[in-house]
Amino acid sequence: MTDQFLWGAATAPHQTEGNNVASDWWRNEQLIPGMERSGDAVDSYHRYREDMQLLVDAGLNAYRFGIEWARIEPEEGHISRAELAHYRRMIEAAIELGLTPVVTLHHFSVPRWFADDGGWMDERALHRFERYVQTVQPILHDVEWIVTMNEPNMLAMMISLTQAAQQAEPGAGSWQSPTVEGGADAADAPDASSLDHSSFVLPDPDPEIGARLVAIHHAARAILRATTSARIGWSVASQALINVGPEDNPELRRLSWVREDLYLEAARGDDFVGVQSYSTQDVDEHGIVAHVPADDDTMVGTAYRPDALGIAVRHTWEVTHGVPVLVTENGIATDDDARRIAYTGGAIEHLFAAKGDGIDVRGYLHWSALDNFEWGHWGPTFGLIAVDRETFVRTPKPSLAWLGAEAARRSAT
Repeated sequence: MTDQFLWGAATAPHQTEGNNVASDWWRNEQLIPGMERSGDAVDSYHRYREDMQLLVDAGLNAYRFGIEWARIEPEEGHISRAELAHYRRMIEAAIELGLTPVVTLHHFSVPRWFADDGGWMDERALHRFERYVQTVQPILHDVEWIVTMNEPNMLAMMISLTQAAQQAEPGAGSWQSPTVEGGADAADAPDASSLDHSSFVLPDPDPEIGARLVAIHHAARAILRATTSARIGWSVASQALINVGPEDNPELRRLSWVREDLYLEAARGDDFVGVQSYSTQDVDEHGIVAHVPADDDTMVGTAYRPDALGIAVRHTWEVTHGVPVLVTENGIATDDDARRIAYTGGAIEHLFAAKGDGIDVRGYLHWSALDNFEWGHWGPTFGLIAVDRETFVRTPKPSLAWLGAEAARRSAT
């Protein structure tokens, strides 16, 4: 197992692969007003090697991608050997090209049958996820980094929103849209068409839901530790909460725990913890303060805060009691690539300041490798690589070469 610092980029299967027809997300896209459809996405299901090669050509050494449960088990108990072989080929391609694969087992979307039969809150959820992990573990034998679940704190918020919607309207479907990456403000359900999320504050996730996800993560970790030699962890959406209330603010402590620290505490026995950071959120004595729109806001209405990554990494290190940190997502929604470079450069400066203070940082994975389907929208562009959605032609942006040069510069010092 290598200990090189990871420099790379990240994607998620539903956002890039296309035609994930057996998933709850695909179904929801067809039914929910205002939600755009993923369709072919950016066809990374077929073009993954091209995507990986672009990262390699830029000088990066790692790629985070996911395995789609809905493809592996499209109907309960029916395992697709062809899909297992597909994801095995992806792993082998990454290793062959010199990229360290960071493999995520769950990134928001689930099989329709799972969502329709109780989802994560059904008493069978833990067993069902264990069965899925057992099914995929043979193809992970030479993978060094495995993320069991992406942003469980955001997932808990989504489940809480769904439960609230179903209580208000019995029989309502599952609405689960984080809308933007990294736990930023999300659009109100059911209309997810607006990109201005700056005035909407997500509700607190139910800690009971969090406890269920913690148990599922720990069960998956046990299986993977018994069957692979990989480092095991999960990735948590950093809130980067900023106190603007009284110096000893009990509301800050409460919100920090229910929105983030519950999940960071659960990572204390992990081999690493994934930090996912984009912006900050202010907290006064009453709770989360809705962001006031500013001229330098991102495309999704969040504040331009490259310092958020340093805040996130330091908080994560403190709460986990020193679990190694891997930045699994950090980026900005912008159509100005020079601004992307400026933001990312600032974020990396703050990351390495934390590293210089003794925090064990293992790598930086930018979100995202490609402009892709951002959970209900095609508008926000986070990618280092632009994609023509008609021809699927990939065009690297200057930020991709810049990140590769930054990796080389940092590695040489």
